[in-house]
Amino acid sequence: MQIINRRANAYVTWSLLAITVAVFLLETISGGSQNLLTLIHFGAKTNYLVQEGQWWRLITPIFLHIGIFHILMNGFTLLYVGQILEPMIGHWRFLIVYMLSGIMGNLASFAFGANNAISAGASTSLFGMFAAFLSLAIIYRENRFLTELGKSFLGLIVINLLMDLTMSGIDIWGHIGGAVGGLLLGYALGLPNISRPKMIFRILAIVVVVAISYYMYAKGMIVYG
Repeated sequence: MQIINRRANAYVTWSLLAITVAVFLLETISGGSQNLLTLIHFGAKTNYLVQEGQWWRLITPIFLHIGIFHILMNGFTLLYVGQILEPMIGHWRFLIVYMLSGIMGNLASFAFGANNAISAGASTSLFGMFAAFLSLAIIYRENRFLTELGKSFLGLIVINLLMDLTMSGIDIWGHIGGAVGGLLLGYALGLPNISRPKMIFRILAIVVVVAISYYMYAKGMIVYG
């Protein structure tokens, strides 16, 4: 089983990072990345605006960050983990995991988070990346490299969620939703050119993703409507 094509370039990772940095610079020159009006203008998630029909606020927060420490932490994590995961699963699979995990994280925040909170950041997508490694470890558990990676990133997920419980201003629901999304999407997509898991299980994972996403969106609209 070929796990990593070391000749492959992680150009999706670098492109996502470039977009994120460019957006942060635009935030900075447009009033500051910690200015609430600037964040709202650039598409930060605010539940009442999503409820009013601005559904794109479930996507745009993935590329927004609040303060220099926030973008440095998430940017380095994206670069480090992305250069491992993207060559492993392929470019388009990586992009799907990154974007849809982020959206599921924002949906979880919309459904279960504080009504008046403003949230932004790539951490929803990053948790999805972490959980994708766990999926691969489950699917290809006979591969020691993947099982060790899965254990490492499972530990990282648990540690970060425990830290979320002790810190204020952290959107723990976004992180949980991103992790759930990454776990299911990683299972649905698997590794390229390998016929595992079976198609029926891939389809089932996709159905669960759609069902959970619809439920969270509907719940958010009911709670905050």
